[in-house]
Amino acid sequence: MRVVCIAAECEPWAKTGGLGDVVDALARAVGATGKAADGTAAGGVSGAAPAPSRKPRVPQSQVWMGTGAVMAVGKSDADLPGHVNPPVDVFLPKYRGMAIPDRATSRTLAVPDPLAESGTTEVNLVEFEDRGYRVRLIDHPPAFDRDGYYGDARGDYDDNGWRFGLLCRAAIEALLADERPVAVLHLHDWQAMPAVVLRDIAYAAYPLISRAAVMVTIHNLAYQGWLGGNSAAGMLFPDELKQTMTAKADGMLLLREGIERAELVNTVSPGYAQEILRPAAGMGLDKELTALGHRFGGILNGLDMTVWNPATDAALPERYSRGSVAGKAACRRALLAELDFDPDDAGPVLGMIGRLDPQKGFDLLAGAAPDLIADGARLVVLGTGDPKLVGDLRALALKHPKAVAVVEAFDRDLARRIYAGADMFVMPSRFEPCGQGQMIALRYGTPPIVHRTGGLADTVVDVDERPLDGTGFVHNAATTKALLEACRRAMTRFRAGGNDWAALQDRGMSIDWSWEAGPAEQYAASYRRAISLRREHRQEL
Repeated sequence: MRVVCIAAECEPWAKTGGLGDVVDALARAVGATGKAADGTAAGGVSGAAPAPSRKPRVPQSQVWMGTGAVMAVGKSDADLPGHVNPPVDVFLPKYRGMAIPDRATSRTLAVPDPLAESGTTEVNLVEFEDRGYRVRLIDHPPAFDRDGYYGDARGDYDDNGWRFGLLCRAAIEALLADERPVAVLHLHDWQAMPAVVLRDIAYAAYPLISRAAVMVTIHNLAYQGWLGGNSAAGMLFPDELKQTMTAKADGMLLLREGIERAELVNTVSPGYAQEILRPAAGMGLDKELTALGHRFGGILNGLDMTVWNPATDAALPERYSRGSVAGKAACRRALLAELDFDPDDAGPVLGMIGRLDPQKGFDLLAGAAPDLIADGARLVVLGTGDPKLVGDLRALALKHPKAVAVVEAFDRDLARRIYAGADMFVMPSRFEPCGQGQMIALRYGTPPIVHRTGGLADTVVDVDERPLDGTGFVHNAATTKALLEACRRAMTRFRAGGNDWAALQDRGMSIDWSWEAGPAEQYAASYRRAISLRREHRQEL
């Protein structure tokens, strides 16, 4: 089956957060499903001794809601394709500053454009294969050659509806020019939702597109893509708007359109999928998600186990692996020296990395910090974001320069040194669709301290609740008090050390989070189900 992804980000060409990482890793992994010559999953882990073993994810790595088995196919679906036909296509905007390889080709596409005087705009389609998939960039400087991807210091761009509508129209026009059927359009977050609206309206008479099944992946429900009337008019022509908006509507919520039109909708962990069906976490879309029944679910994100590997990580002062962790102590000493802390101080080191945003719980750590410092802990924080959070953390660092380090930056190498050099990793997110930080920390032998929510609850097992298979420390409330209690439990166990702490680290390092070990096959199976559902829908029309 031919799979086409449309997204606003894809590492390494465009990234502001986890969306870019997932689109890149998923495109590589699903294109390689079932392709290893020896019959095992493609890919694998190098440099670890002994190799990680696949541990059951808790509670599970995949769940679909409602009744019935979502992976079941119809009686007429014996001819469903067995695997993804590589390479997967990934359509992205060509943003300012993107590094394009010399081997890339470019051609012109005429794309329908509601804001063009002639009704059509010419864009360049820049194409090349890399990392196991085909990158297809939509190059139109008026839309994408800007300071930010989605907005600037003044806020979101007013014409985002036009910009991402143009991305999706150009992608569809490129697919029509290919003259090859598309089995699945995999759309990521609100920026790609115009594609399913266009499939159903503007391109309903084009079988190459109208027959394609759509799978929508919600990476974070907080971002929904509201378009006011003028913005919606920039995305759609007047006759198209009449088919999507009632006369009383004052705008369009793109994510809602995607949810209601797609064959399958998923989010990036089972726990988050269950949470957002409830009004408290559903952000106004819980009813639409609930109405999908078994067509909505959660598939836990994977982790690139070759990129995140302490045995091969060039950013670390000394490498180490499961079964040979002596290098982690050297990483700890080097990190403390780099931050002007005492490397001989045995007090626990707690690291926290991420976007400085209330969602991530940095304020909870700031609230707990005085007590943690009094208990002998040192705190290392890396991130950028909310000015108030930054200010509070800076004040702590000024007051306790030998116990608190705050680095306000996006520093990939320092992040790796924190994952390796910290004793514990703190991630008290108020909500977390999936999260990668806790998986990376486990991979690097740094037990995480997390709030029991979303993907964090799916990936970290509290060691006090389950001593034989626990991997970290989990608190039940997103409060300073609950976080402090969990940190104290972790520090007590760390200070006790010995075989108990070593076993905790080893269990975390033993888990295989790779895309090839589960999620890629789950997505491939979901694509087949989406195709079946699309066939059923078209037969009903």
